[in-house]
Amino acid sequence: MNNKKLLMMIEIAIFAAIGLVLDQLSFRLWAQGGSISLVMVPIVLMAFRWGTVPGLVTGFLIGTLQVIMGGYILTPLQGFIDYFFAFTVVGLAGIVRRQLLKASKEGKKKQVVAYITLGTFIGGLLRYIAHTVAGIVFFAEYAGKQNVYLYSIIYNGSYMIPAIILTIIVASLLFTTAPKLLEHKR
Repeated sequence: MNNKKLLMMIEIAIFAAIGLVLDQLSFRLWAQGGSISLVMVPIVLMAFRWGTVPGLVTGFLIGTLQVIMGGYILTPLQGFIDYFFAFTVVGLAGIVRRQLLKASKEGKKKQVVAYITLGTFIGGLLRYIAHTVAGIVFFAEYAGKQNVYLYSIIYNGSYMIPAIILTIIVASLLFTTAPKLLEHKR
């Protein structure tokens, strides 16, 4: 195994552990689940630093760790959607990695922030959609007489929209103040 691959695997493990800690330090809004946290930051950092696949793996590991640490699972499908799938897709933020690296090398901070925003928005939106679908299918009884679709969109949006914005801000600050974070030793 070459050093670059080993370094990537070590960083994935470390960032997954950091993600779990950041999720535990969250601001919980609702008793039924959902919190505003920085859990997506390590996932997007790995996606921007190493690429989409390492970002996906980091997200998958974070979802797995959350299940191990006592995730709320009603059925295997709901657990898969709310934990494994929802956190894995955040790694798709890495689809803008090439453009982000180019903008960073050229010293174009506004473009760096734009690509971080776009990538994080894509990954965060996909996570939001996953939680919303799980809410519609598995948690409809909490909607009462309300429209279950609207209820799930609003409920999950109440914590996902602030979490996405917070992740964009933190990732942008990290990469604009320390652009070397995008590089890794070869």
